[in-house]
Formats: sequence, C-alpha cells, structure tokens
Amino acid sequence: MSEDQTPRLGLPLLHIGQAGKEWTHNEALARLDIVVAGMVEDIGVDVPPADPKPGQCWIVGAQPGGEWVGQAGAIAGWTDGGWRFVVPTPGLSLWCAARARRVTFHDAWEDGVVRAARVIVDGVPVIGARQPAISSPAGGATIDAEARDTVAAVLAAMRAHGLIA
Repeated sequence: MSEDQTPRLGLPLLHIGQAGKEWTHNEALARLDIVVAGMVEDIGVDVPPADPKPGQCWIVGAQPGGEWVGQAGAIAGWTDGGWRFVVPTPGLSLWCAARARRVTFHDAWEDGVVRAARVIVDGVPVIGARQPAISSPAGGATIDAEARDTVAAVLAAMRAHGLIA
C-alpha cells in the first residue's frame, strides 16, 4: 500500500500537518460517490458524453477518446470539478442502467454474468450443481414415438440450460 492512498480504491489519505487537506478529503469523497451503491449509465463507452450531469458515471470502453484517453476499463464519473476516474478492483459490481442488469469486474468487466453455487427462490433450491448425463431413450419392447420425442425434447432443453451434461 502506498502511504498516500488506500490499496483498493486509490483514495487519497490525509497526513499530519498536510496542507490542502480539504482538497484531499473532497477528492476521496468524490471517488467514493462514484462506486458506493454504484450505478453506471452504460458500459464500454469510448467517447465522453457531450452534456453529462454531476453524479452520472460510465464504464470506459477499450478505445477511449477525448478526456477519457488512457482510462480504458475505468469508471468515469462526472463531478462539478470535471471527470474523476476510479480503477476497478476484482469483485466490484455496479448496476448498468442502459442494460438493466449488473456488471462485475474480475480481470475484465463481465456484463450480466451471475456466479453462484446455487439459486434459491422462496427457500426452495431451483438451480444447483450440474447433474450427470441422462441417456436418451432407446430399446424396449413397446415403442411410443410421441413419448420418446417428448423425453428427448426435455433432455435437450435440460442440456441446453446446463442442468445436466
């Protein structure tokens, strides 16, 4: 950790006898305002908007231009003092208004990816770990084509959703 900033968000730290503490403190608050309970307008935007409002934020795209040059992947937040940038850290999750879903940073931004061991709705597990493969119907003395087609369709849907191998 630098003695001048926090390790995760790079927030400026105050020092004893430091001149300009108000600026340092206000800079830290501006950056916190960008990521705490965060929301971005959109992700992967390369050109700064022409008329941003204070508090609006975007995730900078891979080929940024204008005032965003050199800030690829950062969170750009507009403040009364201009653009502030926060470099994301692994696990940071923000709501993306344009896509109506969460985006999360790991080694790169992931759009709409949900990582979970299981999903529980009203106390009932609905999705868990992937189950082993189920063989398609074959053989037997009596062949019911409609039943086999239905079972095959159910199995295909379960495989497509990753519920079984």
